[in-house]
Amino acid sequence: MDLSDSPIINRLAQLRVAQKARGLDPVQLQELKLCLDWIVNYCWRQAMLKNLSLMASMTNDADWLHEICRDMDNLGTTKKPGHMGTD
Repeated sequence: MDLSDSPIINRLAQLRVAQKARGLDPVQLQELKLCLDWIVNYCWRQAMLKNLSLMASMTNDADWLHEICRDMDNLGTTKKPGHMGTD
């Protein structure tokens, strides 16, 4: 997923512009925190999948690598992740 297509990234940008212009109310601040938490989770999952991808490649496990690549393609979407090596 291209992050620029993410509604969360777009909302984060809107909130930041509003924050710089006039400040945020408590509800908007909470929304900002939720957006930032989503980004942290996204980055963590992306790093985990990259590491799993390296492991699958090093062990020549093509099936696992394909699953991981599919999960990487779906990262940040509402699609349910597959195996990811953690089941």
